[in-house]
Amino acid sequence: MMALQDHFRPPLSVRRHWHAFHNAWATYISSDLNQQLPEGYFAEANVQFGIEIDVATFEEAGSGLPFTGSPGKHIDDPPAGASAGWTVPVPTQTVPIAIITDAVEILVFNREAGPTLAGAIELVSPANKDRPAHRDAFVSKCAAYLQQGIGLIIIDIVTDRRANLHDELLARLRAPGVVPWDAELYAVAYRPVQRAGQPSLDMWQVAVAVGGALPTLPLWLRGNLCLPVDLDVTYHRTCREQRIMANGV
Repeated sequence: MMALQDHFRPPLSVRRHWHAFHNAWATYISSDLNQQLPEGYFAEANVQFGIEIDVATFEEAGSGLPFTGSPGKHIDDPPAGASAGWTVPVPTQTVPIAIITDAVEILVFNREAGPTLAGAIELVSPANKDRPAHRDAFVSKCAAYLQQGIGLIIIDIVTDRRANLHDELLARLRAPGVVPWDAELYAVAYRPVQRAGQPSLDMWQVAVAVGGALPTLPLWLRGNLCLPVDLDVTYHRTCREQRIMANGV
């Protein structure tokens, strides 16, 4: 199989776009899962880069300046769908927040109930690691999955940013007795489970390295269903389809 390459530094980073590779890899992982999933389940890739909040931007509330992107509309005008005679009250507080600017994930759904999210795989991007606020946003999303009983896999092959999101996730979950893990690149599978009435988190941690192989990890879905996710096979397919050879050309 194809050994893991460094997609974020030369020579490969100047010959191929890492975000195109992540996009394709997510697609092939979801395709592999769809060949294994039983009736009633499906997997789909969700890849978004440079996500922006879809709201207007103002210089100052009450200035009468037009909405950006909405010619002729002013901030004093009622929002679409507002009842006649009703005025939007002034916010009681405004605080800065962090959002996830990049999302590269494979989501598994059970369509019998909705569809309902049953499992997730997150491919870490450089933006997820580049500053504390972005790391916090990524960790918050992953913690929410686990606290809802959703199985999760995190894959981090980003070489040009140093941060261990796995450690930050366990700190967020306040898991006792956790020993910090100094792996720079890794893949981890998480299974929220309850045993004898006690919620627990099973983990499968594998450190990876440029030039080495990628593991096969278990993706646990709600309903006690488990699928093997062969990262080596899907990585090799992505390299082949993207015409990336073993020497990074």
